[in-house]
Parts: sequence; C-alpha cells; structure tokens
Amino acid sequence: MAASDILSYLPNSYKTRDEQDYINFLWESYESNYNNGKYPFAFIAFHMLYMSFVYFEVWQIKENRTSDFQKSLIAFSKDNEKMMLDATTPFAFVEIGESNFIRFLKLIGCDNGKIGSYCTSVKSRNDAAHSNGRIFFNASGTVDTKTTEILRYVDEIQILSYPVIDECLIQFLKDSWNPDDREYIGEEDQIREILIHGNYLSQKDIEHMLTFDISQLSGETNYTEMETLFNTFSTAYATT
Repeated sequence: MAASDILSYLPNSYKTRDEQDYINFLWESYESNYNNGKYPFAFIAFHMLYMSFVYFEVWQIKENRTSDFQKSLIAFSKDNEKMMLDATTPFAFVEIGESNFIRFLKLIGCDNGKIGSYCTSVKSRNDAAHSNGRIFFNASGTVDTKTTEILRYVDEIQILSYPVIDECLIQFLKDSWNPDDREYIGEEDQIREILIHGNYLSQKDIEHMLTFDISQLSGETNYTEMETLFNTFSTAYATT
C-alpha cells in the first residue's frame, strides 16, 4: 500500500476551505519531510491524517446513529458532552485525547484488542514528537512499515463502517426522492451537496455505496423515485 492511499479514505470535499487546506497541508508536510529524509516529522503528519480519518468516521456515527453516540457520552464531563453534541465540524473532536477518542470506534464493533492496536500510532506519535533526545523513525523503511500498519487499520475501520454508510445512503434516498421537498431540484446537485459533501463522504465510502442493493428498499412507498435517484448517483460516480 502506498502512503497516498490514505487520501481515498478522507472526504472528497469539505464544508470549509480551512478544512480542505488543513488536509492538503498535512499531506504536503508528509511528502516534503519524507522526501527530505525528515522521517519523524513525516510520520507525525501522517498520524495527523490518520486521526483526521478517525474524526470523520466518528462524525458519520454521530450523524447517522445519534442515539448510540449520545449514550456513549455518559462518562464524559458536561462540557465535553455538549461540545461533541454541538460540534459543527469533525475537527472539534480534537479536544478529546486521541487514545480515548479512538474508543468511540466501539460503536461500529471494534473490540478492545482492536482499539489497543489502533491506539499504537498515538504512542508512536508521542515518542516522535516529544523532546526526549532520541530520533525515532530515522530511516525510510521504518516510517514505511508504520504507515503500512496504519493503512491496514484504516481499511479495517472503513469496512466496519459499512453499515453506517448504508444507513447514510438509505436516509438520503428517503429524504431526497421528492424534488419539491428537498434542498436542490436537480438530482445531481442534491447528491453532490447533500449526500457527498454534507456527509464528508470519501472515495471509499462512495465505492461502497455503489454496491448497495437498491432492491432492499422495494417495499418503500416511493421506491420508484428512490431507485431513480440512486441510479443517477451510480451513473454520476461510477467512474469517479
């Protein structure tokens, strides 16, 4: 796996220019530091891309399984609970310690063993970032091994998120089949702005949505219109 593969797990579009610029900055920082042999700093940038991916995954849980997300906040302080419930961007989650935050992935079926594995990057980042008199990741092979490991974790998390992605698509179809009762009259505009952009969908999310069996919804009253909207989505994004 190439380090650049992580970009296909991150959103296709962002709600603000600052969010887009931030992700671009992290990737450019990774490339620049890696190409110039500054491997510890390359790893730090890559780890931040990884945590951004985790924030977006938990955001999708928050938006599509709101009740489960709310229940998971029981052990947090009132201030942190309010912050997470009122958040308007996934990057607001940075207020929560990374190791603790990764535990939200239990909401999509990650067990404690997997959570422990997914947290190892946090320890590695701490080792690389602190002024401890040691240079971690002092060779390209070392950082390559670590980025490959992180990409394996990212793919595992992505697969576990499939049910949430399906729920996101189903809700969109139910909410958007009627052109007289949605944000945009045009189907492609509605798909682009509300489904893709509004849910921070990644290329990997889209690829999974394209495999959705629309006949599962054949019992819905407005199935014909929902199927038409889904087919428009499939046609527009099949070669993306």
